[in-house]
Amino acid sequence: MKIRAEEIASVIRSEIESYRTTLDVSDTGTVLEVGDGIARIHGLSNAMAGEMLEFENGVFAQVMNLEEDSIGAVILGNYLEITEGMVVKSTGRLLSVPVGDALIGRVVDPLGIPLDGLGPVKTSERRPMEVIAPGIADRQPVKVPLQTGIKAIDAMTPIGRGQRELIIGDRKTGKTTIAIDTIINQKSENVLCFYVAIGQKESTVASVVDTLREHGAMDYTVVINASSSDPAPLQYIAGYAGAAMAEHFMHQGKDTLVIYDDLTKQAQAYRQLSLLLRRPPGREAYPGDVFYLHSRLLERAVKLSDDLGGGSMTALPIIETQEGEVSAYIPTNVISITDGQIYLIPDLFNAGIRPAMDVGISVSRVGGNAQIKGMKKVAGTLRLDLAAFRELEAFAQIGTELDKATQSQLDRGARMVELLKQDQYQPMHVIDQVISIYAGSQGFFDKVPVEQVLEAEKVVTDALRSSHPEIRVAIEKEKVISGDNETKLRKVLEEVVAGFLSGHGHDPR
Repeated sequence: MKIRAEEIASVIRSEIESYRTTLDVSDTGTVLEVGDGIARIHGLSNAMAGEMLEFENGVFAQVMNLEEDSIGAVILGNYLEITEGMVVKSTGRLLSVPVGDALIGRVVDPLGIPLDGLGPVKTSERRPMEVIAPGIADRQPVKVPLQTGIKAIDAMTPIGRGQRELIIGDRKTGKTTIAIDTIINQKSENVLCFYVAIGQKESTVASVVDTLREHGAMDYTVVINASSSDPAPLQYIAGYAGAAMAEHFMHQGKDTLVIYDDLTKQAQAYRQLSLLLRRPPGREAYPGDVFYLHSRLLERAVKLSDDLGGGSMTALPIIETQEGEVSAYIPTNVISITDGQIYLIPDLFNAGIRPAMDVGISVSRVGGNAQIKGMKKVAGTLRLDLAAFRELEAFAQIGTELDKATQSQLDRGARMVELLKQDQYQPMHVIDQVISIYAGSQGFFDKVPVEQVLEAEKVVTDALRSSHPEIRVAIEKEKVISGDNETKLRKVLEEVVAGFLSGHGHDPR
């Protein structure tokens, strides 16, 4: 066999060309230990904080701790399927969720996986779960109302598009009902709604979805569910998933509403993850950055400037208190992040005053800017009148003889409290609310027995819709009760209330 020099030269040349001084290291790691939704992984030296990782069985995780010899990751799925020694690879991308029209009307988990049995979500668009909130220059003032359809809220703690209004109260005080009523009321308001259920029972979420479906609200709503039986990592990321899905539409110039029900459970899930990752516990065993957990979520609520399309994201976070303790850690954190709070108390709820809103400490820091002119005019003194009524009521309980003026103020106050009551899932159009509060504050219901005030209100609003639609249309057009409208409205109110009283056997005089 002859050795040919040119062949040897070509082999040596190709070897030299393919020779590299760098070591080829595949970006993979192995699971050292796993449990309770947490995996400790060896390797992955180039992993970034917040990066998505993929286990060899297709389950995803997110990097949370970067340590010297290992990384701590939270498992976004069934952690029971992960075993020690399993191979993990980095994906090089941040956690993201599917977005787009295909999600509307669907019930999904925080990763966008359908839970409603209606087949896959067909969308190729994705959006990072966490983004930096728009800066001051990208925003505009909150001045367009977001009508909830609830008289007490739209009159005294109005919500504007782009605002963050906290709903806070003990268990079973009607927090979720306010949120659901608000979603139902967006039917004619052209607002897309996102209901994020965190740590709720499956049966509770199913009942909410049924209610929304029954009222035709699922046509413009997405439900994101991380139930109490889901692992803590899914409950932790659910809020960010909802915000990302809403942002997609907001950047198209649309108005969106996101309800986080509730952030107490999210904070508890985050505390669980942090303690398992051996992060130092602080007050009430929460980690030091629990404030940042909620601030970076709620800061994303915004009314974008006209240059960016003018879209908006309104946030209604819900917080559950223990025995009315609003000065606890998580409630005070979220109160300081939001633009006001609707505070619900069990005493009012149990007394049949629903929504059970405490007028004294409920507030909207946007205020009259988020109201139409008519509502601002009729509800301007409502809060003060109710506060004065509460004081008089307490004074009257002593049994002192009251003068006529004080007694009439008490009677008017009792009727206004009755007028602000509202059944669940029956939101009211803002023009009907304005007419109703006007009638009550101007004394048209003063002769109506307190227990029949809501019945009289219904008769009035029905009469204006059916027999005198021109008055209602004129008020809706001008957005205020004044001038000729007011004269006509007063005449109709007198006639209708007199007819109601005589029909119920009361002397209308």
